[in-house]
Amino acid sequence: MTSREILLWVALPYFTIATFTTGLWWRYRYDKFGWTTRSSQVYEVNILRVASPLFHLGMLAVVGGHVIGLLIPETWTHALGISEGTYHLVAVSLGALSGLGTLLGISLLVYRRRMTQSVFVATTKNDKLMYVFLLSTIVLGLATTLVGSGIVGDAYNYRETVSPWFRSILLFNPKPELMAASLPSFQIHAVAGMLLFMLWPFTRLVHAFSAPIMYFFRPYIVYRSRGDHVSGSRKPRRGWNSFT
Repeated sequence: MTSREILLWVALPYFTIATFTTGLWWRYRYDKFGWTTRSSQVYEVNILRVASPLFHLGMLAVVGGHVIGLLIPETWTHALGISEGTYHLVAVSLGALSGLGTLLGISLLVYRRRMTQSVFVATTKNDKLMYVFLLSTIVLGLATTLVGSGIVGDAYNYRETVSPWFRSILLFNPKPELMAASLPSFQIHAVAGMLLFMLWPFTRLVHAFSAPIMYFFRPYIVYRSRGDHVSGSRKPRRGWNSFT
């Protein structure tokens, strides 16, 4: 193994995990009021009502696909009677569909943010940097799907290299030689993904880890009818007495 491969496939992943977890803790500890999407719905809603669900639902499918592909060993699906050919066909089909949906959603969001003046004015440099990394990672992921599918060149089974490498990182038993043996497109996508996760805690993307859990435990909101005490139906209250 070369020092470059050790740096990319051992040091960088652990640095990413450390930055991601520490960044989330720091953000929650010192910037709770900044833990928000900074919604721009008040400025424009027509494009947003299409782009936002498209992006978020597509992203959920993409994340689910990554979880299944990276964390579930190939032997497990074989034990369930799912052949590699069947798994590959389903993974590529759903991955391409969800990836295209996510790309279309993020493209519409970027278009909206750039072309709607009030939204563009509310866009920070941090937002622009986040969009660059997010869009780049999505595009690279789609390119990787295209290359690994066999449409361009031979089909590639990433579950023999990328997936075991990923699990080895989580198990603190890194095997960088596995990732080093994968296709360059997978390597570039992995690096882009790690850079995105390092940036994640310091952008509006932190809202992905928000959940209205306390909503279920909050006190009831009591609404009282004003009854007869509606505007104009009662005598005006007595003011200060005059001493003159």
